[in-house]
Amino acid sequence: MSDISESYRRKSSNFGAMEAAVFGSEDLGVPIDKARYVVIDSELTGLDDKKDSIVSLGAIRMAGTRILLGETFDRLISPEAKLTGSSVVIHGITPGEVAEEPSIEEVLPEFLSFCGDDIMVGYMPAIDLTFLNREAKRLYGVSVKNPILDVFALDKWRRQRIGEDSSGHPSLYDIAKSLDVPVKGAHNAIADAFITAQVLQRLLPALIDLGIKSVGELLAVSNPAKGGDKFRFSFKFGNF
Repeated sequence: MSDISESYRRKSSNFGAMEAAVFGSEDLGVPIDKARYVVIDSELTGLDDKKDSIVSLGAIRMAGTRILLGETFDRLISPEAKLTGSSVVIHGITPGEVAEEPSIEEVLPEFLSFCGDDIMVGYMPAIDLTFLNREAKRLYGVSVKNPILDVFALDKWRRQRIGEDSSGHPSLYDIAKSLDVPVKGAHNAIADAFITAQVLQRLLPALIDLGIKSVGELLAVSNPAKGGDKFRFSFKFGNF
């Protein structure tokens, strides 16, 4: 076990509740435009959390509404499960591209170290966390401890408050287009993390205008469990 992974294991196991491990109650009062976020995305070999594997991890850091383009994480991973034709069509990652890439055992400590204590952000991140937690538990015996924000839930709450139609289940790209975020390039983890970061960048000022001032209030209106059924909508713009 590397020093990083051992450090993470000790840090996580020294605390009880999920948020308490890395996120104290004092952090809940931080203004949402001053908080630190790490926007994440993963690509998978499929959606079976018993059989499939992570094949790519992407992340980009934000300081309030600023996207820190110099602080990104982008790794391909040699998966334990085989890449299928259907997954290759989605993310374009071929078996040949990942054959010589490191395993999740090597990449996960780097990824968790990069994320640090920041608030994790994703589009329906329950899918990403299912796989990340499976690997974190297998390797270290603990789950990811960071607080989680779901831009799907945030956008839905915003639309409800301003009287817009909040029915349906827009994809990340649908939400991005509605907020004038450019959607272009290949579907991959770092590209989707960047699009998600731009969505959050647009949402934060709008949420402040609607009365969401603190991190605690932001977390209260974003709950991955309410952001959509775990796998129900993922086939449209899935992680594999």
